[in-house]
Amino acid sequence: MNDYPTFEHDVLVIGAGGAGLRAAIEASAAGVSVRRICKSLVGKAHTVMAEGGMAAALANVDDRDNWKVHFSDTMRGGQYVNNWRMAEIHAKEAPDRVRELEAWGAVFDRTNDGKILQRNFGGHRYPRLAHVGDRSGLELIRTLQDHGIHQGIEVYMEVTVVSLLKDGDRVVGCVAYEREHGRFRIFRAKAVVLATGGIGRAYKITSNSWEGTGDGHALAYDAGAELIDMEFIQFHPTGMVWPPSVRGILVTEGVRGEGGILKNNEGRRFMFDDIPDNYKEQTADTPEEGWRYVTGDKNARRPPELLTRDHVARCIVREVKEGRGSPHGGVYLDIAWIKEKIENAPEHIKKKLPSMYHQFKQLANLDITTEPMEVGPTTHYVMGGIRVDANTQASTVPGLFAAGECAAGINGANRLGGNSLSDLIVFGKRAGEYAAVFAKENGHGAIDERQVGQIVRTALAPFDRGGGENPYTIQNDLQEMMQSLVGIVRHHDEMIEALNGIDMLRNRSARVFVPGNIDFNPGWHTALDLHNLLTVSEAITRAALERKESRGGQYRDDFPAKDPEYAKFNFTLIKTADGSMKIKRVPIPEMPDELKQVIEEMG
Repeated sequence: MNDYPTFEHDVLVIGAGGAGLRAAIEASAAGVSVRRICKSLVGKAHTVMAEGGMAAALANVDDRDNWKVHFSDTMRGGQYVNNWRMAEIHAKEAPDRVRELEAWGAVFDRTNDGKILQRNFGGHRYPRLAHVGDRSGLELIRTLQDHGIHQGIEVYMEVTVVSLLKDGDRVVGCVAYEREHGRFRIFRAKAVVLATGGIGRAYKITSNSWEGTGDGHALAYDAGAELIDMEFIQFHPTGMVWPPSVRGILVTEGVRGEGGILKNNEGRRFMFDDIPDNYKEQTADTPEEGWRYVTGDKNARRPPELLTRDHVARCIVREVKEGRGSPHGGVYLDIAWIKEKIENAPEHIKKKLPSMYHQFKQLANLDITTEPMEVGPTTHYVMGGIRVDANTQASTVPGLFAAGECAAGINGANRLGGNSLSDLIVFGKRAGEYAAVFAKENGHGAIDERQVGQIVRTALAPFDRGGGENPYTIQNDLQEMMQSLVGIVRHHDEMIEALNGIDMLRNRSARVFVPGNIDFNPGWHTALDLHNLLTVSEAITRAALERKESRGGQYRDDFPAKDPEYAKFNFTLIKTADGSMKIKRVPIPEMPDELKQVIEEMG
């Protein structure tokens, strides 16, 4: 152990994004020593890719909004398998967290009377998303980053955590390496917060940046924590499918919130063809009513393009499968059509959606003010993750906390757009707060040199082989397989094939070979990512096999109906002593009567 530099802190936050930043700020405010570890650079986390805004019932645009409506919308969207306590906390605390960002310098778009402007988004009854054009995630990161720097929080950038360290049952730190030169580092901590984001890179087509390899999920799982709800993957309905230069890149839901419509190759708005029963009373009957809704008519109901993401994605897949798709396997998303309704439509679109306009003009030579986009579902978000306590964000392993996308519970079977950014700041704060409490109540644990040695030897093993598998080939084969066999539409036989495929890929990854040395070696980084990608892929597949119904982000071709029995529990996964993955059902606690009444009142 003495061969490696050792750093000692009270609270260690792993993750470069919004949840990690907010956790670090809160822990630091509690007076403990805090450091962050970032796989990428500060400010380069996937949070910056979040465009539409953060959901909070501020009621600045529609005074009928309040936490009860937000709570009800979140539970309905999650198909009632959410952790209701997390949904309650989130709905109640999100407005304060957004106003806090404003106090720290966030520059939100404004209403005419100077309040924070809010926009419509899928699954939300009222305009609820506080936003900065379509660059909301960037503003959130910038604000938190500035605030954190002023608090003196230091960051270890371009450092990747390989494994958590344990003293008995408790997490006491981690082993990591510098990506640039490959040098190993040991971090001792009284409490660790995981805020590592998602798993999108397990799939071929994804909106996720390169970091989204399921690191936090796998670190926690390997340390003995439970994963929950891993079958629920959100395929955002509108990722670009053409041209190839922008394939998979997200088209924000804000395009539809500002009046964008979905059409098939016959020019028909197909979303009116299929409106779920539990949303019929809230959905417009005609295109004209839908237009009145997006332009602020409180008496109008939302257009079907603003139904929940899981439903819109499946409708797009249906159109493509039945031959009504665009030439490149998607459908058309058209915001340019609003020129029929308003003067100076191009200037209006550029003002409301500046990033969308500039991004696709530069990268695809496509002008969204005059022509439609070709879009289709792209792997976007995992509702599943580390099982945490609703109040404290503590995992099932002492000393280990989690927040943001790598934690789970609030979203249930499907996340509403905009809930992710407010989730980061609500539960990032709580994770940092309670990690600091844990750190004050516990000393540093012991670091086991044998544990460290084994971790380092395993990490360096790809260099010791005289030849073998290429890590990029294995990663590509996994992504192709998950996209094909455990994607938007699932079937028992295909998922069994995927499980067998994961076993084969795991055997191949044990023979992975990396030439060169540890300096500047992206092949080695990819080889180390494989374990995490295979772990989350197995968890997704096993949970999806066990849930023999269709609900939210899980759609089973062989079980297309929703089964009320499956609304009574969540599936959790845990690593057994022999290293295998065990799945079990955990009953969902009874919701208090006052919250049941809230849902009934909201309709």
